[in-house]
Amino acid sequence: MNRFWRLPVGNFWRQNSQDSPLPEVEDSISLRVLVLALVILGIVATDIAAETSFSFWALPLSVVGAIWSYYRRRDTNVAVKFCIAIGMLVALGAFFGRLVGELNDTRLGLAELLIQLQVLHSFDTPRRKNLGYSIVIGLILLGVAATLSQTLAFAPVLLLFLAIALPTLVLDYRSRLGLQPLKTQKEKFNQKNSSTINFKFLILNFLLIVGLGLAIFAVLPRFPGYKLRNFPVSSAIQVKGNFTGRSIINPGYVRQGNGNNQGSGTGQNQTGQPGKVDNNFYYGFNSQINQNLRGEMKPKVVMRVRSQAEGFWRVLGFDRYTGKGWEISRNEDVATIRRSPWSYQIFLPPPLIAGKTQEIVQSYTVVSDLPNLIPAMANPKEVYFPTPMIAVDKEDGLRSPVELSEGLTYTVVSEVPYRDRTLLGEASTKYPQQIKKHYLQVPPEIAEKVRQRTEEIFANYNQEGVTRSSKRLDSPYEKALYLAQYLKQRYSLPQNPLDLPYLGEKDDLVEAFLFKYKGGYPDHFSTVLTVMLRSIGIPARLVAGFSAGEFNPFTGLYVVRNTDAYAMTEVYFPKYGWFAFDPIPNHPLIPPSIEDTQTFSVLRQLWHWVAGWLPSPVTGLLNNVFETIFKWVIRAIAWFLALFFQGWFGILSGLMLATTAAFFAWLGWGQWREWRKRRWLKKLPAMESLYQQMLQWTTQKGLGKHPAQTPLEYARVSYEHHALATAEVIDEICQAYVGWRYGGHSPNLQRLRQRWQNLKKTAK
Repeated sequence: MNRFWRLPVGNFWRQNSQDSPLPEVEDSISLRVLVLALVILGIVATDIAAETSFSFWALPLSVVGAIWSYYRRRDTNVAVKFCIAIGMLVALGAFFGRLVGELNDTRLGLAELLIQLQVLHSFDTPRRKNLGYSIVIGLILLGVAATLSQTLAFAPVLLLFLAIALPTLVLDYRSRLGLQPLKTQKEKFNQKNSSTINFKFLILNFLLIVGLGLAIFAVLPRFPGYKLRNFPVSSAIQVKGNFTGRSIINPGYVRQGNGNNQGSGTGQNQTGQPGKVDNNFYYGFNSQINQNLRGEMKPKVVMRVRSQAEGFWRVLGFDRYTGKGWEISRNEDVATIRRSPWSYQIFLPPPLIAGKTQEIVQSYTVVSDLPNLIPAMANPKEVYFPTPMIAVDKEDGLRSPVELSEGLTYTVVSEVPYRDRTLLGEASTKYPQQIKKHYLQVPPEIAEKVRQRTEEIFANYNQEGVTRSSKRLDSPYEKALYLAQYLKQRYSLPQNPLDLPYLGEKDDLVEAFLFKYKGGYPDHFSTVLTVMLRSIGIPARLVAGFSAGEFNPFTGLYVVRNTDAYAMTEVYFPKYGWFAFDPIPNHPLIPPSIEDTQTFSVLRQLWHWVAGWLPSPVTGLLNNVFETIFKWVIRAIAWFLALFFQGWFGILSGLMLATTAAFFAWLGWGQWREWRKRRWLKKLPAMESLYQQMLQWTTQKGLGKHPAQTPLEYARVSYEHHALATAEVIDEICQAYVGWRYGGHSPNLQRLRQRWQNLKKTAK
């Protein structure tokens, strides 16, 4: 009881704030400036990646807070701490209020909360530990910015952060050791006066880290898709009025004042009259399209896509050919699907297909305004969209209640079918009545003429000079494949976008393409292929969308531009669904799909770049060498696995071989590590080598040094775990090492080595 009354509880409350200075006050201005720079970079990186404007208020307040903290670092600042605590509670409440509307993607909300807490914290950073908290905040903000970034604009900030972090860590570590502040003179690292910032050493480390990071980045597999089910979606959008999904809102059309959203944007109509295409928006994203237009678009980025596989971002399809364009004949027959109020997930009815499929996740970020048509890969089954409902038309197109405006993010999960040429070649030709009703329509004025031309192409299959394969043209799939290739090779694109004259009132696009101009614009090729297939009884339709775009290996995103929009042909195969064929010259005949991934794209692009500088014989030789090595490795793995299918004797042989190989691998790994260790110690300065030998010896004794411990902290701990004589030697070596490494003092190496050798002999 007497001990309790002797506790200095009352004395604590009676102390004057001026008589109780804070311990461990950090006086280093350079360390404070560098920490502030790291925090500023973290905030700027978040703004660049998320396209926000936190910097306008967070940066000046952080600077003011850092200056305040330096001048008030020796005061208790009780009133300020109370205000900071209240401010943090307010920030937390605001975060929870915002969280209700952004349950699906909280990264930006957490980043804003972290910035607010850091700004408040900057007004109370008297000690080194407080500055360490700010360093961690800057690093976390940089990590959040990395997950949000979709462009290479984040890369310079990352490099600058690394360049500032290296001297910051040096100053922070010296502060933990209690050493004097560094001077800023350029001197060599191993000189006696080592209490200066060695810029050459920092630059060398910076280049080494960047080089090593790029090398690791190049060989790591790139998985552009998501591995978690928490997909990014924009904040919820409220829809006013009754959404039916029948109208298409195209900004290019509406901007010209056409109130029904069905115009072409430049005064022409959809009935075949000539006109120009809009130079910003693709003309084909509408319920009716006129292919008697001329002109070209100005390239601009419209979307960024993160997808598990490269693909065609399908927008909408057309079933009725009008002679100069296409239309959706069942545009009024649209199904509206609502989502749960507690989730962004919208389930779509799955297609009735029997082939093998693969689930592909795609996340779309709209960069420039687009129509209210939702791009997605084939056969979407789940859509994570911010509106309460979406619509699905009869051509498998997805429609939004609102225009896809800049900054909108949504995710689609598609069940993409594999393209098996054998199975599709054996598909039945007994088409359902609904398919024949809508996808075999050809204008009667040209039907017979187009059919004859198509049959003529197939009849001359043996004399066309096209390299034949073993496949015969006895199935719709082979006919569609050959016909698409034929159009690519025998018909041409105009050299100038305005060279092709406008079609007359009575002219038909397909007829003019085949018999008059011997070519046309890119989308004309797809129209001709679709109509030609229909003329011989193969159901087909025109589909418009975006190609995959340019894959950026550094961000893992596909960058899609408005000029990537085009139309191609989809052919129906009973039981297997719709598959696309691309007859446009300079396009791949089969559009990219799940068979083509970008897992090792960085390494592949690096090799293509290197091979471009090498002579052809050298490139061929290296390709043969790599191919031979890969072939022998595959053979060895196959032979080893085959052992386990040869009965009990084979299984035992395989296990014995695996055990022997593992033993020799372990033995070789241990010897190699020992050799590296001895070689490394020989290259170190004498004091550094002795210190590292001591650490290795104590690690073997069961008390290794933790990376976060300073040498002096480790020496103090050693008294608790070793005999007094052993701890004294460890302490002396640590003291000498710190004095040599950070203070420029020359140690008595002869005495230290003698004591170390005596300690090892005693231990034995």
